[in-house]
Amino acid sequence: MNIPNRLTILRIILTFVFMFFLSRQGLWAKVLSLVIFIFAAVSDFLDGRIAQKNNMVTDFGKLMDPIADKILVLSAFAVFVQMQLIKAWMFIIIISRELIITSLRLFALNKGKVLSATKAGKHKTISQMFVIVAVLCFIVIKEAIKTYSIWNPNWEKIFCRSIFVLMLITVVFTLYSGLSYLYENRHIITKI
Repeated sequence: MNIPNRLTILRIILTFVFMFFLSRQGLWAKVLSLVIFIFAAVSDFLDGRIAQKNNMVTDFGKLMDPIADKILVLSAFAVFVQMQLIKAWMFIIIISRELIITSLRLFALNKGKVLSATKAGKHKTISQMFVIVAVLCFIVIKEAIKTYSIWNPNWEKIFCRSIFVLMLITVVFTLYSGLSYLYENRHIITKI
């Protein structure tokens, strides 16, 4: 197994470590969840660069890299919905897009074709990861300030509105990338 594929598997493992620390109480647990998420997100960038630069692109990587991204991103969004930091309908749109595109990929794989991620899909992933990092930073800052008992609820309202706007942008990227992926691969869909 080559290095990019190992990084993809590591990203899946890091998702569970990230979730463990995010679910724990205390400032340091939240800081660790942020650091682990950033490391996992950087591994997504690195595995693609290494694979393309060193001609290490494999069918495993084409299939599993986007799946590893989905596991990482959807896990974070699911927790944010539970924490009431993002709206459930936004998460439903994101997860619906991922299920439809993954189903199309599996269908194509069954027909002997491997569909890799597109640039629009990568931009969507970057926007989602950016929002997740922003929310994690909010959680860390809130936890740090609460430690000193100077938290102001008005700050939370401002940040929640900012998250809402960022999530709207991310939902638009998600819808656009999903629709463009379906359009680019319409020849597979018409054979269903």
